[in-house]
Amino acid sequence: MTDLPPSLAPAAYIPFTALAWPSGEDSVAVGPDAPLPVAATFGAATSTPLSGTVSSSGIVGPFTPDLGRPIWLTLSGSWKGSVQVKRSVDAGTTKLALTAAGIIWGKFTANACEPVAEESLQGATYYLDITLVSGSLTYEVAQ
Repeated sequence: MTDLPPSLAPAAYIPFTALAWPSGEDSVAVGPDAPLPVAATFGAATSTPLSGTVSSSGIVGPFTPDLGRPIWLTLSGSWKGSVQVKRSVDAGTTKLALTAAGIIWGKFTANACEPVAEESLQGATYYLDITLVSGSLTYEVAQ
């Protein structure tokens, strides 16, 4: 192995190994076109989206997410009522509302398009608890 070209560390606490990425030609190729590998990249999600249109109340699901990716909820249509995102770790026997600091979270009363969770537990599934007063709701849970 050849020695790397001389370089100066920008600070005493940054080791050279964090600054150099060999290009295989006795040079260090780091720049806008060849950055250090600092972020993981993902291919397309393999989870199957949960989608449909409803005009009456009910629970839809399950959605089984890929781990470590945001779960997006899209609600559209002309409807009145509420949609509560629920999570299960026992194949749907128990469905619990999402919470943040003990407060119910993930409950919607209007059209939306936003990430609602990111899963790290294998086997967890998601459901929508839909209570419609009127109208027709189109939903999608996807990654």
